[in-house]
Amino acid sequence: GHRRKNWKVRKFVLRDDPAYLHYYDPAGGEEPLGAIHLRGCVVTAVEDMPDTKKYDVDNILFEIITANEIHYYLQAASSTERTEWIKAIQTVARTGK
Repeated sequence: GHRRKNWKVRKFVLRDDPAYLHYYDPAGGEEPLGAIHLRGCVVTAVEDMPDTKKYDVDNILFEIITANEIHYYLQAASSTERTEWIKAIQTVARTGK
């Protein structure tokens, strides 16, 4: 959402072979809207993000920086879920194909 200056709800599917995070429209549809290549990426928690209202993000953001230096900002449903996503993506980035 940060790239388009708005936030949209998306369904994400993490895959390790190949190492991608595919995203879909939550209303349905079998074809992904896009994908983030995770091999060699860096993923970190984001505690404060400029140009966002505090109540909009509630400290549950994380950032994926791809090997091509494309930045993606994602918001989890909770801080626990954010931690789980970060760990899972880090694992796939290291071990995925």
